[in-house]
Amino acid sequence: MFFTGLEKVGIVHDMPGRIRLKAPVLGNPALDATLVESGLEQIKGVKSVRVNQKAKTAVVSFDKNTDVRGDVLDVLSAFSHTVFNAEEELQNSPDLINVYWAGTMWILKLFLPQGLRRPLTYLGAAPILMEGIETLFTRGLKVEVLDAAVISMLLARKDYFTAGSITFLLNLGHYLEESAEYRSDKMLKSLIKPEVEYVWVVRGQSEEKTAVSDLQIGDMVRAGSGEMIPVDGKVASGEGLVNQASVTGESLPVHIKPGDYVYSGTVMAEGKIIIEAEKVGSETTTARIAKFISNSLKNKSRTEVKAFAAADKMVPVTFAAGLATLLITRDFRRASSVLSVDYSCALQLVTPTAIKASMFNAATEGIFIKGAQALENLAEIDTIIFDKTGTLTKGMLSVTEVQPYNGYNENEIVRIAASAEEYYSHPIASAVVKEAENRGLKTEQTGEVDFIIAHGVSAYVGGKNVLVGSHHFVAEDEKIVCCFADEDARKMRTKGQTILYVAIDGKLCGLIALKDTLRDESAQVIKELKKHGVKKTVMLTGDHRDSALHVAELLGIDEVYYEMKPEDKAGIVKQLKNQGCRIAFAGDGVNDAPALLTADVGISLPQGADLAKETAAVILLREDLMGIVKARVLAVKTMKVIRQMFRFNIGVNTATVALSLMGRISPLASALLHNGTTLSTLIYALSLSSYGVKRKKEK
Repeated sequence: MFFTGLEKVGIVHDMPGRIRLKAPVLGNPALDATLVESGLEQIKGVKSVRVNQKAKTAVVSFDKNTDVRGDVLDVLSAFSHTVFNAEEELQNSPDLINVYWAGTMWILKLFLPQGLRRPLTYLGAAPILMEGIETLFTRGLKVEVLDAAVISMLLARKDYFTAGSITFLLNLGHYLEESAEYRSDKMLKSLIKPEVEYVWVVRGQSEEKTAVSDLQIGDMVRAGSGEMIPVDGKVASGEGLVNQASVTGESLPVHIKPGDYVYSGTVMAEGKIIIEAEKVGSETTTARIAKFISNSLKNKSRTEVKAFAAADKMVPVTFAAGLATLLITRDFRRASSVLSVDYSCALQLVTPTAIKASMFNAATEGIFIKGAQALENLAEIDTIIFDKTGTLTKGMLSVTEVQPYNGYNENEIVRIAASAEEYYSHPIASAVVKEAENRGLKTEQTGEVDFIIAHGVSAYVGGKNVLVGSHHFVAEDEKIVCCFADEDARKMRTKGQTILYVAIDGKLCGLIALKDTLRDESAQVIKELKKHGVKKTVMLTGDHRDSALHVAELLGIDEVYYEMKPEDKAGIVKQLKNQGCRIAFAGDGVNDAPALLTADVGISLPQGADLAKETAAVILLREDLMGIVKARVLAVKTMKVIRQMFRFNIGVNTATVALSLMGRISPLASALLHNGTTLSTLIYALSLSSYGVKRKKEK
């Protein structure tokens, strides 16, 4: 089971511009090689990555002038269980056959002659005795051996009533424990929605019945009242109400109109729409949620692994205590009482049950937590890093001010800047182009366009050389004199605005100020996170220092890294981790993938890039940052419940052992106490599936 990353990674071949890495885990058939490759390719300087699972190697090609070895190894070592695909199915529903068998034998003894009680007791206990013998020879000293030893001692004493009673109690206890575990699995699996087999696709003037497996991107899919939406895409025509509870957890139907985005797995409550498919098959929201849940059912956290290891160690201790009791006291009754206590049941069952119940709870709130380790890490974080644009803000920039110089007017500056930015896919560029449209300005044809990532654009517009970008790009890199605009720029930044410098033929001709709207809940989220144990909040942004500090002050952010390049984010995460911080990183861009993987917990937003969602450990399905607070509170509560239940079980079981050693309680009472304690803690763990919902109702 891999839950802490790709460990024991070594460089086996190193040459300029190319390294070959080898690690046993790279050969794991469950590894999602494409995701590993995509994540590593986001590192600055890396050109391509190829994973060879048969050879258990990865070849990384990179810029010869860049040393990426350390960054590659850091990101690999931070990969979590999200890079593994789960293939295991849910366990079968537990049955009552053994309970019925043991119960029938036990009841019959009450009405049959004395001579028949012995064979009936042996018949009832046979399954437990046989399982104990088989376990001893195949898996060693486990709880099944303890159960068989208890029954054997009672049979040796000819205490058939107690032997039969404990046989029935053991079978009933095992059934109830398996039922609790099965229920927690089933709760999670219930979130996987049934797939639609056929849909109606609009082709020309007619509609054709088409298998979902045959759908293609771009198909126009019809969804009517009461039907499940089978694809992710934009509404091309029609309108209606869509129930999105299965994806976002939002109970009220949402009004959908042309241009709105809809998700597979949601249901048309009313109306009829035509959807232009953008994601089909395994790429749809429903399919990806199913994958996340399958992984969640398979992967275990450090706490679970430690609990299972501790449980295995406790069985020999209990067995030795029972054997020592028998040798010292020569009392089979006392020894049977000691052996009836099994610490391992609670240790093995409470943790996974509590975690799965909490993950189900989170999912109903529109928060997908990918596995037990993600939940545990979320409870332990003390620092959370936010990427500003699109996370703390709405990511919808708009032009707020234009300051022209050197004889140009506002419209000329906007038109020229929009012409240069028109084909650049970036929120800032889109905002400038939109401003030109709002002003009714027509852009000009451009030539020799060069996009410099995180800096700006160089292009020829109407035969003139135009530079549009940051102060660093225009003033420092291109040596354009900008000092006369410093005071105007300073005033704009104090308002939290981002500034574009526009230079034409070597002269600064204007400033364009843009502002992104903060999310309504951002400040409250920061406040609530601190209230719930997060010691430090950090913001990363490419903005100028003054603009960044203005936003940080408004939100109550503790630490700010400004004028950041996208590729520097993972380095900040690594730097803070080296200081001993436990990090959560919230972001939504493709270039956030290395940071999401390097952090202890990566958090992606609903509109995040596909790669961000794949690499994140937590995905918010609602456009509401309060989901981070809810996830944190639930994670802390879950780990608290697990610790409480461990202490409670160990305390009660230890007291039971002590009473058994003193001969104060019978084997039957010992078994009742042990099983009752285990079941009560399982029921408490399952209550986490509704924690928070009840709290809201009380308010």
